[in-house]
Amino acid sequence: MSRLPGRRLLQIPGPTNVPGPVLDAIARPTIDHRSAEFAALMRGLLPDLARVFGTSGPVVIYPSSGTGAWEAALANTLSPGDRVLGFETGYFATLWADMARRLGLVADLVPGDWRHGVEPSAVRERLRADPAIKAVCVVHNETSTGVLSRVREVRAAIDAGAADRGADPPLLFVDTVSSLACTDYRHDEWGVDVTVSGSQKGLMLPPGLGFNAISERALAAAETARLPRSYWDWRPVLEANAAGFYPYTPATNLLFGLRAAVDLLCEEGLANVFARHARHSAATRAAVDAWGLEVVCRDQAEHSPSLTAVLMPEGYDEAEFRAAVVERYGMALGSGLGRLRGRVFRIGHLGDFDDLMLAATLSGVELGLAAAGVPYRPGGVAAALEVLAR
Repeated sequence: MSRLPGRRLLQIPGPTNVPGPVLDAIARPTIDHRSAEFAALMRGLLPDLARVFGTSGPVVIYPSSGTGAWEAALANTLSPGDRVLGFETGYFATLWADMARRLGLVADLVPGDWRHGVEPSAVRERLRADPAIKAVCVVHNETSTGVLSRVREVRAAIDAGAADRGADPPLLFVDTVSSLACTDYRHDEWGVDVTVSGSQKGLMLPPGLGFNAISERALAAAETARLPRSYWDWRPVLEANAAGFYPYTPATNLLFGLRAAVDLLCEEGLANVFARHARHSAATRAAVDAWGLEVVCRDQAEHSPSLTAVLMPEGYDEAEFRAAVVERYGMALGSGLGRLRGRVFRIGHLGDFDDLMLAATLSGVELGLAAAGVPYRPGGVAAALEVLAR
């Protein structure tokens, strides 16, 4: 068959499906970014966005990917040769550590099995042993594995480790690219210094915006940091933002879309958004269990609300399975990344997503398992529907 009728399903863990009101907002005619109209947009948007991050402090919006926002967190707060502590919870944690090294930092990456989140006791032990650590980098929701780390507990461990050695605690940087607007997150309350995120997942936008939510401690660190920075420098952005503007041409139409996306989140209510994501995650795990397959995450307290990473049976390749799903049913699933390439496929269930969309997604997976000749037990979709019907 040369053409598959019907709509293609994008069920990777981001970019996610962009809802109609956001697409409509992005399609508006571009306005003058030095006009009173633009300033009014930003003066309303920035405080509303800050509430999504759980902060009363500033949020810098860059025309960038989340990777750019990673670099901004490091470049604004640290100096060449500073020591940074990271934890190998998955592919993106390793990339952040690699970036730190390329920027001239000394990155210590604690080895991990890619099936667990950051262990708070390990944080305390490392800080007790190395008083020179200036920052701790944590990926809240590891998109390659579907594992969620306990940021509040990590912050407590950082403070305890610093107290053990009678020193000031290092800064805490948290990547929320695939957790923001999907699960409870509290930048201020949890003592996070820089929260990094991107537009293309829980915020329901196309790729193109990167974010830094910034604490007072991080702003103070920026005054003495000596890593080179120009485009990523917070200071000119914050100065211009105070009047509703930017020091350069912003991604105006994506900001229109962000305004619409934040409105949708507020209309549904963040608590309801988080509950919806948790429910879809539970239903997906019920399907995987009924199929006789195994999820990557091994800790019941660390299951991602945004995606489920599924291990392929021994001897079967995830790329071949995903190709069969695309070719026969027009649905894209996430690939295995890094050491999980060939071994894991990922089901995205985040963003603008409802029960019927999840049922269709899981139906596509079950049909694809059969089409690709992957051994499984039928009944995964029925198991998920039982969860959704409760």
